[in-house]
Amino acid sequence: MAWLLWLAAGLVLAVVETLTVDLTFLMLAGGALGGSLTALLGGPVWLQVLVAAVVSALLLVAVRPWARRRIQRTTPNMKTNAAALVGRGATALTAVDARGGRVQLGGEEWSARLAPELAAAGRVCETGASLQVVEIDGAVAVVAPKAPHLAAPQQ
Repeated sequence: MAWLLWLAAGLVLAVVETLTVDLTFLMLAGGALGGSLTALLGGPVWLQVLVAAVVSALLLVAVRPWARRRIQRTTPNMKTNAAALVGRGATALTAVDARGGRVQLGGEEWSARLAPELAAAGRVCETGASLQVVEIDGAVAVVAPKAPHLAAPQQ
């Protein structure tokens, strides 16, 4: 019956790992599985605890650093959410100026406004202009033309 308690502890630690994503609790879960196996084979409680502690320590010292390096190497500086939109292309659906406008960005329609340096010069991008996102400000895409000649002074 003790093996079931170790197994339950391992599962709880694995669930906690999904919330923290630090690989620490996963290594502790591995230790709990070692304790579970020892209990299943009929080992005394002191041996179960010793096996769980040793397996956890070995996993933390030997496996965790290697696994973290591998994970960080496969996903270097992955941009998500709004940060992933910076640098992407957009198409003006309406005229875009300092006050606003609408653009097609990533298959969605976004509110947009021109970058401050273009807005200060009184520039405007007409409908259909190719734009590039330079910043996301809340729910507004701050854009600039891909080619400088697309932004003409506002009349």
